[in-house]
Amino acid sequence: MTQEPTPRRAKHLIDPSVPRKQASAADIARLERVQRTVMSVLVGTTIFHLSVGLVIAAVVIDDSERVAQVGLCVLGGAFGVVAMAAAFAIHRRAVVSPWLLVGLVPTVVGLILVLG
Repeated sequence: MTQEPTPRRAKHLIDPSVPRKQASAADIARLERVQRTVMSVLVGTTIFHLSVGLVIAAVVIDDSERVAQVGLCVLGGAFGVVAMAAAFAIHRRAVVSPWLLVGLVPTVVGLILVLG
């Protein structure tokens, strides 16, 4: 009786008999930097979409409700500033920065569309 040879495990699969090597400090730092970048992009774009949605709602509202239109545009800008501040906070940078003015872009565009 012949013994069957053990099949070779494909190299791209995890082999439980071979433990993983320890990650170096540089690898961990690189991973944390990528995680912070991904998290800040997700948080920033999610909140910024909310901001743009408020401005779109202001444009859609009837022109007889001018106070509500301006209020929604201002709220959109506030959320835009919060989005920028959250991205800076995730990267552990100073939250107060001239870059926060970028968060006011939806307000400016919304007011131009509403009042123009």
